[in-house]
Amino acid sequence: MECIIDKLKINYADEGQGDAVLILHGWGSNIEAFNYIANELKEKRRIIRVDMPGFGKSDIPKEPWNVDMYVDFVIKFISKIGLDKLTLIGHSFGGRVIIKLFSKDKLSFYIDKVVLIDSAGILPKKSFKSKVRLKVFKCGKKVLLLKPIKNMFPNALDKFRGLFGSSDYNNVSGIMRDTLVKVVNEDLEVYLKYINVPTLLIWGDKDTATPLSDGQKMEAAIKDSGLVVVKNAGHFSFIDDSYLVVSVLKSFLFPKENV
Repeated sequence: MECIIDKLKINYADEGQGDAVLILHGWGSNIEAFNYIANELKEKRRIIRVDMPGFGKSDIPKEPWNVDMYVDFVIKFISKIGLDKLTLIGHSFGGRVIIKLFSKDKLSFYIDKVVLIDSAGILPKKSFKSKVRLKVFKCGKKVLLLKPIKNMFPNALDKFRGLFGSSDYNNVSGIMRDTLVKVVNEDLEVYLKYINVPTLLIWGDKDTATPLSDGQKMEAAIKDSGLVVVKNAGHFSFIDDSYLVVSVLKSFLFPKENV
């Protein structure tokens, strides 16, 4: 399905009936990552998945976005499809957007529950090694931006960035690369206290992108929350052990119904 929001073509899926559940994917992902979960939950819930701008089959924004701009997009999308009450599920970057959403006042809809899966949002403390790497990168960047060097080696800066950037950084370019920089440098830990609805945290114990310690911090900061640890699972715990994650989701989303 498609809709237009702020002149951007947005791809989404809307399946099932009942109370609405909106799923927000992680960075570099899309709605297809949640095919299994959607199929398992749509018998009892209306499951909506959306490719956020710059991902999947949705248009790329016209300028680099920050977290607030993605929050504004989600608010407009919820209004566009006419929801007044919903549950939010977010993986990684999708969780980041959900966390920031709770800082907004006077929303036109009610959020009854939240699920954060291997969520981003807590800025990692820089180790001594990472601080040194950052200094080396900044010094190297200054040299490569000198006009004579830039003229002689026009592609050198991109190659140099490739040596220091994360896989997410190296896999995107242009507007989405600038968007990634804006997004990952914002620490959202201060906003966790605003999440005032029952919240389920699901985390892979082998997650290296957003470590389990992030989930533990979120559990401590969110008043009505519980953490489920998925053994031997990484950053995509909902794929690494899909059966367990779906079972946990069913228990959380409809505890009084036959699952």
